[in-house]
Amino acid sequence: MADLRQEIDRVARTDAKVLITGESGTGKEVVARQVYALGNRFGRPFVAVNCAGLPETLLESELFGHVRGSFTGAYRDKPGKLEVADEGTIFLDEIGEMTLRMQGLLLRFLETGEIQKVGADRTGSRVDVRTVAATNRDLRQMIAQGQFREDLFYRLNVIHLMVPALRERREDIPALAEHFMGRLSGRAEAGGARTIARDAIDLLSNYHWPGNVRELQNVIERMVVRARGEVIGAEEVPHEVRAAQKTGVPPQRERRRTVADDLYERITNERQSFWTTVYPLFMQREITRSAVRDVVRRGLQDARGNYKIVARMFNMEGEDYKRFLNFLRKHHCQPSFKEFR
Repeated sequence: MADLRQEIDRVARTDAKVLITGESGTGKEVVARQVYALGNRFGRPFVAVNCAGLPETLLESELFGHVRGSFTGAYRDKPGKLEVADEGTIFLDEIGEMTLRMQGLLLRFLETGEIQKVGADRTGSRVDVRTVAATNRDLRQMIAQGQFREDLFYRLNVIHLMVPALRERREDIPALAEHFMGRLSGRAEAGGARTIARDAIDLLSNYHWPGNVRELQNVIERMVVRARGEVIGAEEVPHEVRAAQKTGVPPQRERRRTVADDLYERITNERQSFWTTVYPLFMQREITRSAVRDVVRRGLQDARGNYKIVARMFNMEGEDYKRFLNFLRKHHCQPSFKEFR
């Protein structure tokens, strides 16, 4: 981790674009904020945008702004995050979740600095922002699969900062645990807990942390809330942390919740149809082919590879089965047959 700190310090005072990669929960936004705090633009705006949290049309409005009357609910002109961040830093989290169309719009902005608001006839103001992007996806693999623009990748990847998983920097765990303890100790729910015993720290240091720093913070908070005295002992370390060390559970990557997870939940739990939930978003290019494929893959896993059962699970009429298969073939949204042999 010392190497990463040195690298952050070295690049912070430049205005170069930065791409931060690492597993979910490793603290990529913390790194982005550190780059900002040590840089020449500190004190000017730092604006964070979660690119995975909004569909394409809303993300475009969020980044570039919109003019009055451009869509239902646009009652006034609104500046976008890029305009708000002028002379400061824009942090684009989960950049790998952008659709290809949004990637094209972002690339044009990075090349010209010009903003065209949603609904505007022409480009408006020009802004000066430093761009820091982050992702837990393998962008090179996405380029090979046609899911990420190669020209945008090279535009963003001027400086690459890789944040290692917590299991690869176990020496940081005691300091992080004490840091989270310090943040929690003033809260009413913390009771009298003030520090963590050495045996408890040892258990935490030997755990594999599939959820990385985010999971460690959650565990510390649970320990603090449940603590019965000023010192948190090994007996108060959560069961899953202690049990994993006894059974030798191998390191795992936390699987981040995706757009496909949300869509599948709407179909299966809320009984929405594939044609009203997934299909229109794909045809309007608000979700990628990969997201559709992931939804179908989830259905096939539950249906043991039977597309007819998937069609029923996706709340389709009986005559929609062939239409469903034709749609998947035409748009190359079928998962590999080998996965369900």
